[in-house]
Amino acid sequence: MPNPTALAVNDETMSLGDHPALDFLNTVAKVDGKLIDSLQSDRDVLQWLSRAGWAVEGDLDHLRPSSLLQSACTLRDEIRTLVEKRKAGRRADPDALNAYLADARSYLKLTQKKDGSLQLQRKWKQRRAAEILAPLAESAAELLANGDFSLVRPCENEECVMWFYDRTKSHHRRWCSMAVCGNRHKVAAYRKRRQEERSV
Repeated sequence: MPNPTALAVNDETMSLGDHPALDFLNTVAKVDGKLIDSLQSDRDVLQWLSRAGWAVEGDLDHLRPSSLLQSACTLRDEIRTLVEKRKAGRRADPDALNAYLADARSYLKLTQKKDGSLQLQRKWKQRRAAEILAPLAESAAELLANGDFSLVRPCENEECVMWFYDRTKSHHRRWCSMAVCGNRHKVAAYRKRRQEERSV
């Protein structure tokens, strides 16, 4: 079984949510009863964005130290609140997320592929922290507006804080990860059965 601490802070968590906004929520995980935040610096945020496909181009020395981290954590908290309320069928105020969306400055760029064909790519201006986080904010807004929330679920492990979009064919996914939470459930169920058998 993978080390749960390693799972909480490495690339394996990048795709557990099966949606960028949920993967971003999963940068906070519960390990041995404690919340572990894999975002500890501006560099961590930049690396996460790059792995998610939103690489930041250019020099960011003009940013105040930790401003990107602070902005990312604020955005993550807002996304979590909106996802939890949307899942519970409660109204939520999207103003904070809308502020991030208002900071988005993007344009389309026509590029040529290796085979000579043309493709459109969206590029974002990235001078301020909120602009750097704009693609993530747009992804979260898309999920909240258009996602099928019957398939957006928290992990069934009561001690886990991770979320996922169930894209399985049967739509019966229960765990953030079968290797961690699913396996723990199987082990606990097995132990319980063994104890019941012994007591009979």
